[in-house]
Amino acid sequence: MTTENLVQQIKLKKSMLCVGLDVDLEKIPQHLLKLDDPIFEFNKEIIKATADFAVAYKPNLAFYEAYGLKGWKSLEKTISFLQENYPNIFTIADAKRGDIGNTSRMYAKAFFEDLGFDSVTVAPYMGKDSVEPFLEFPEKHVIMLGLTSNQGSEDFQLSKIENDTYLFEKIMQKSKTWNNSERLMYVVGATKPEYLKIIRKHLPKSFLLVPGVGAQGGNLDEVCKYGMSDNYGLLINSSRGIIYKSSGTDFAEAARNEAKAMQQKMEKYF
Repeated sequence: MTTENLVQQIKLKKSMLCVGLDVDLEKIPQHLLKLDDPIFEFNKEIIKATADFAVAYKPNLAFYEAYGLKGWKSLEKTISFLQENYPNIFTIADAKRGDIGNTSRMYAKAFFEDLGFDSVTVAPYMGKDSVEPFLEFPEKHVIMLGLTSNQGSEDFQLSKIENDTYLFEKIMQKSKTWNNSERLMYVVGATKPEYLKIIRKHLPKSFLLVPGVGAQGGNLDEVCKYGMSDNYGLLINSSRGIIYKSSGTDFAEAARNEAKAMQQKMEKYF
């Protein structure tokens, strides 16, 4: 999927909603546990219920790897289901990978070629040669950690360096010099909307993946006010606030209603 394809979907649905598929077997409705693959069955129903309002889905790999081979199979089936039934929806492997060149290249192959994701999240700490291998794959996107919403982000990301700039600013500026950087996107936590003005000075057109709206307390209106670009430029993620809206047999309907409510809040920005 190209950036242009993604923007078309955003305009069509008047939505920037990304649904996080962070599936915990201890939290999904109990009746699903009787099925052969409860993770996939849960994902399938969530996707069917929310696809009218979502432009992206983001499985967090930790929630699949934790269940070993069964979890990986559930992830494969989930992505295949999306590709077969909703090919215009953007898919994100929330993996936060990042290693030396050859290792990064194999990670990229796994997510882009074997699983067919449109994008993958990466950690930039090891620099250029750990990120560029992901950018070698045509029409695939790399979503680099920029300014995250966790408390520990202050340990490094908000450190002041030369010229009174933040470390996260230097990383973003440097990343724009890398090969195929036009396909870079960035993770920016919704709980730090005051920094979006700074980020947009460095990245006026780049897409930002914004987690933290909903259960983590991020404010949707502030994110849209300070983070939107000319091409919308936002993927606003909600995971727990949508997928766990109900723990009963009405879980899919409850998820749909919450996704619709978020889309309606976004609609005024179109």
